[in-house]
Amino acid sequence: MNGWVLGAIAVVVLVVVVVRRVRGEPLNARDLWAPPVVLTGIGLWTLAHTSGLRPADHTWLLAGALLGVTLGYLRGRFVVVFARSGFLWQRYTGRTFAVVAGTLLLMAAFGLLATRLGMRPEARPIPLSIGLSFLGESLAVTLRGRSLGVPFAPEQG
Repeated sequence: MNGWVLGAIAVVVLVVVVVRRVRGEPLNARDLWAPPVVLTGIGLWTLAHTSGLRPADHTWLLAGALLGVTLGYLRGRFVVVFARSGFLWQRYTGRTFAVVAGTLLLMAAFGLLATRLGMRPEARPIPLSIGLSFLGESLAVTLRGRSLGVPFAPEQG
Protein backbone atom coordinates (compact mmCIF):
# COMPACT_ATOMS: atom_id res chain seq x y z
CA MET A 1 0.00 0.00 0.00
CA ASN A 2 1.23 3.50 -0.84
CA GLY A 3 2.78 5.46 2.05
CA TRP A 4 0.57 8.47 1.33
CA VAL A 5 -2.55 6.32 1.51
CA LEU A 6 -1.43 4.86 4.85
CA GLY A 7 -0.65 8.36 6.12
CA ALA A 8 -4.08 9.58 5.02
CA ILE A 9 -5.77 6.67 6.80
CA ALA A 10 -3.81 7.51 9.96
CA VAL A 11 -4.86 11.16 9.79
CA VAL A 12 -8.55 10.28 9.29
CA VAL A 13 -8.49 7.90 12.28
CA LEU A 14 -6.71 10.56 14.35
CA VAL A 15 -9.25 13.27 13.49
CA VAL A 16 -12.23 11.02 14.29
CA VAL A 17 -10.73 10.01 17.64
CA VAL A 18 -9.87 13.57 18.66
CA VAL A 19 -13.27 15.05 17.68
CA ARG A 20 -15.09 12.40 19.68
CA ARG A 21 -12.89 12.96 22.71
CA VAL A 22 -13.28 16.75 22.68
CA ARG A 23 -17.04 16.30 22.88
CA GLY A 24 -16.68 13.80 25.68
CA GLU A 25 -17.54 10.18 25.17
CA PRO A 26 -18.21 7.02 27.09
CA LEU A 27 -14.94 5.27 27.74
CA ASN A 28 -15.00 1.71 26.48
CA ALA A 29 -12.00 -0.51 26.02
CA ARG A 30 -12.52 -1.15 22.30
CA ASP A 31 -12.69 2.54 21.35
CA LEU A 32 -9.76 3.35 23.61
CA TRP A 33 -7.43 0.61 22.41
CA ALA A 34 -8.48 -0.32 18.84
CA PRO A 35 -7.32 2.85 17.01
CA PRO A 36 -3.78 2.82 18.46
CA VAL A 37 -3.43 -0.93 17.91
CA VAL A 38 -4.59 -0.60 14.29
CA LEU A 39 -2.31 2.38 13.59
CA THR A 40 0.65 0.67 15.24
CA GLY A 41 -0.06 -2.46 13.20
CA ILE A 42 -0.16 -0.45 9.96
CA GLY A 43 3.13 1.21 10.92
CA LEU A 44 4.77 -2.13 11.73
CA TRP A 45 3.47 -3.58 8.46
CA THR A 46 5.03 -0.63 6.63
CA LEU A 47 8.35 -1.21 8.40
CA ALA A 48 8.27 -4.90 7.57
CA HIS A 49 7.99 -3.97 3.90
CA THR A 50 10.75 -1.35 4.00
CA SER A 51 14.00 -2.68 2.67
CA GLY A 52 17.48 -1.58 3.58
CA LEU A 53 16.94 -0.48 7.16
CA ARG A 54 20.30 -0.03 8.84
CA PRO A 55 21.26 -0.47 12.50
CA ALA A 56 21.15 3.31 12.94
CA ASP A 57 17.56 3.33 11.65
CA HIS A 58 16.63 0.65 14.18
CA THR A 59 18.29 2.60 17.01
CA TRP A 60 16.46 5.82 16.16
CA LEU A 61 13.24 3.87 15.65
CA LEU A 62 13.48 2.32 19.10
CA ALA A 63 14.32 5.66 20.74
CA GLY A 64 11.43 7.32 18.89
CA ALA A 65 9.04 4.56 19.92
CA LEU A 66 9.99 4.94 23.58
CA LEU A 67 9.68 8.72 23.36
CA GLY A 68 6.30 8.46 21.59
CA VAL A 69 4.82 6.08 24.15
CA THR A 70 6.18 8.19 27.02
CA LEU A 71 4.82 11.46 25.61
CA GLY A 72 1.48 9.76 24.88
CA TYR A 73 1.34 8.57 28.48
CA LEU A 74 2.04 12.14 29.66
CA ARG A 75 -0.73 13.44 27.40
CA GLY A 76 -3.09 10.80 28.77
CA ARG A 77 -2.52 12.14 32.27
CA PHE A 78 -4.27 15.34 31.11
CA VAL A 79 -7.37 13.63 29.73
CA VAL A 80 -10.32 14.13 32.05
CA VAL A 81 -11.65 10.72 33.14
CA PHE A 82 -14.91 10.75 35.10
CA ALA A 83 -17.97 8.71 36.01
CA ARG A 84 -21.32 9.40 34.37
CA SER A 85 -24.40 7.18 34.45
CA GLY A 86 -22.40 4.45 36.20
CA PHE A 87 -19.67 4.20 33.56
CA LEU A 88 -16.36 5.81 32.70
CA TRP A 89 -16.25 8.81 30.36
CA GLN A 90 -13.35 10.79 28.96
CA ARG A 91 -12.92 14.30 27.58
CA TYR A 92 -10.07 16.35 26.17
CA THR A 93 -9.67 19.86 27.57
CA GLY A 94 -7.57 22.91 26.77
CA ARG A 95 -4.85 21.53 29.04
CA THR A 96 -4.85 18.31 27.03
CA PHE A 97 -4.25 20.30 23.84
CA ALA A 98 -1.48 22.35 25.48
CA VAL A 99 0.29 19.08 26.27
CA VAL A 100 -0.43 17.85 22.73
CA ALA A 101 1.27 20.96 21.32
CA GLY A 102 4.31 20.45 23.54
CA THR A 103 4.62 16.77 22.71
CA LEU A 104 4.24 17.46 18.97
CA LEU A 105 7.10 19.97 19.17
CA LEU A 106 9.28 17.47 21.01
CA MET A 107 8.53 14.71 18.50
CA ALA A 108 9.17 17.07 15.58
CA ALA A 109 12.52 18.07 17.09
CA PHE A 110 13.38 14.41 17.65
CA GLY A 111 12.44 13.55 14.06
CA LEU A 112 14.51 16.43 12.70
CA LEU A 113 17.51 15.38 14.79
CA ALA A 114 17.13 11.75 13.74
CA THR A 115 16.96 12.72 10.07
CA ARG A 116 19.96 15.06 10.32
CA LEU A 117 21.96 12.31 12.00
CA GLY A 118 21.20 9.77 9.30
CA MET A 119 17.85 8.09 9.94
CA ARG A 120 16.02 7.37 6.70
CA PRO A 121 12.56 9.00 6.56
CA GLU A 122 10.94 5.73 5.46
CA ALA A 123 12.13 4.22 8.75
CA ARG A 124 9.67 6.50 10.57
CA PRO A 125 6.16 5.60 9.34
CA ILE A 126 3.59 8.16 10.46
CA PRO A 127 0.96 5.56 11.48
CA LEU A 128 3.51 3.92 13.78
CA SER A 129 4.38 7.21 15.48
CA ILE A 130 0.73 8.15 15.97
CA GLY A 131 -0.23 4.64 17.08
CA LEU A 132 2.53 4.39 19.67
CA SER A 133 1.66 7.80 21.05
CA PHE A 134 -1.99 6.80 21.42
CA LEU A 135 -0.93 3.50 23.04
CA GLY A 136 0.81 5.52 25.74
CA GLU A 137 -2.26 7.72 26.15
CA SER A 138 -4.54 4.68 26.33
CA LEU A 139 -2.39 3.17 29.05
CA ALA A 140 -2.57 6.36 31.17
CA VAL A 141 -6.33 6.74 30.65
CA THR A 142 -6.95 3.07 31.44
CA LEU A 143 -4.96 3.28 34.67
CA ARG A 144 -6.78 6.46 35.72
CA GLY A 145 -10.16 4.93 34.90
CA ARG A 146 -9.40 1.75 36.82
CA SER A 147 -8.38 3.82 39.86
CA LEU A 148 -11.90 5.30 39.99
CA GLY A 149 -13.42 1.85 40.47
CA VAL A 150 -16.04 2.52 37.80
CA PRO A 151 -16.52 0.05 34.92
CA PHE A 152 -15.79 0.85 31.31
CA ALA A 153 -18.82 1.81 29.28
CA PRO A 154 -20.36 -1.03 27.25
CA GLU A 155 -19.62 -1.11 23.53
CA GLN A 156 -22.22 0.63 21.40
CA GLY A 157 -23.74 -0.68 18.22
